[in-house]
Amino acid sequence: MATYDFIFDGLGLREWCDKDASDAPMSMAELLAQGAGGGGAGTSIWKLPFPSLDALNKACPAIARTRDVTKGVETGFLDIKDSLKIVLDPITQPLSWFLEGALYTFQNTPWFIMIPLLLAVVYFASKSLKLVGFVAFSILFLAFIDHYNFAMQTLAIIFVCAFLCVLFGVPIGIAMSRSDTMQRLTIPVLDMLQTLPPFVYLIPLIFLFSVTEPKLYGIAIILYAIVPVIRLTDLGIRLVDKEVIEAADAFGMTKRQKLYGVQIPLALPNIMAGVNQTIMMSLAMVVIASLVSAPGLGVLVLRGIRNLELGVGLIAGLGIVLLAVILDRVTKAALARVNAASAVQRNS
Repeated sequence: MATYDFIFDGLGLREWCDKDASDAPMSMAELLAQGAGGGGAGTSIWKLPFPSLDALNKACPAIARTRDVTKGVETGFLDIKDSLKIVLDPITQPLSWFLEGALYTFQNTPWFIMIPLLLAVVYFASKSLKLVGFVAFSILFLAFIDHYNFAMQTLAIIFVCAFLCVLFGVPIGIAMSRSDTMQRLTIPVLDMLQTLPPFVYLIPLIFLFSVTEPKLYGIAIILYAIVPVIRLTDLGIRLVDKEVIEAADAFGMTKRQKLYGVQIPLALPNIMAGVNQTIMMSLAMVVIASLVSAPGLGVLVLRGIRNLELGVGLIAGLGIVLLAVILDRVTKAALARVNAASAVQRNS
């Protein structure tokens, strides 16, 4: 006798429960319990199991088990997989082209052109010779230990994915800031994307796209990293002083003029903070995406784990740390410049 037999007996559902009992295979736990002569009749109240699907299935085989639910989810996804692929393939194909183009450019541009170009970008963003010197030392160190190509692959992926996150994330954040309904609908989606474990992003994508397609890891990185720039864009625009908005209204500005002339400039520090977090999350996801053929330093980390090559894994990890510090310092220096410019604009 199962623990919860009394429920179905009391409701008069025993006949319905037992109609498929002969077809239901017994689990290993049930076989062991049957062999030990334990049917659950003397179960103590302190050991009463939670009425989960598996526990109720023991008393009523007509109730689905947990494995039936997970199997149903898998079957349902596989049934619509082909239709989803027909829709998503043409939409996401440009992402593969962008990633392939960026990887080709970063890898095939000679180092004596690529390194000065990167240093010029760093100086333009930060106006700091000290930071330029640190970036130069880090890149030359990675080149000296033959990790230059892997580092360039990682930077190429981050460049494309972070750019697309900003391209799509900022307009979504602006739309959220201008509509409370849009915000209420979007926040649950952002919460889900932000709390979902990174590995879970890869599961449905593996079934939808080939492992050899760059868009497989590109979509995973974008979904994982786009949340901060959306949230902080929305927050930054909503935090603009109402008095400033009232003054803009008094001058007869249209909504578009207020957005581009007042709200976005004043919200730029928050937007830049979101860009910084998006870049850092892109880097974190690039390492995980090496599981699905994403090139870069993450491949070396994965190799170190698989083959137990301690030195390979630690040196690649050091390279990732250097890239993280470079990206963080450069974006924070750019953010400091934006904050200073905003303060001057407010004071004037």
